[in-house]
Amino acid sequence: MFNPFSLSMLALESQRVVELRLVRLSWGGREGRAEMQAMVIEKVHAGMEAATTLMGGGSPETVIARYREHVATNTKRLTAA
Repeated sequence: MFNPFSLSMLALESQRVVELRLVRLSWGGREGRAEMQAMVIEKVHAGMEAATTLMGGGSPETVIARYREHVATNTKRLTAA
């Protein structure tokens, strides 16, 4: 059965990554460009991974759980000092 809680958590957790990325992009320079490139590459890979999971018979819950892992990794990376 579909779990709306995990989808809501993904939305909330993603907002933090959006905030952190906007700060990094606003700095500009080499770090801003690197973040922009990383963001695009990550989104393409995550989308392909999600499509592969669903085409292989995986559930939407599996896709959401994996996206939450990606978001957690990005949050950790972007908040590291």
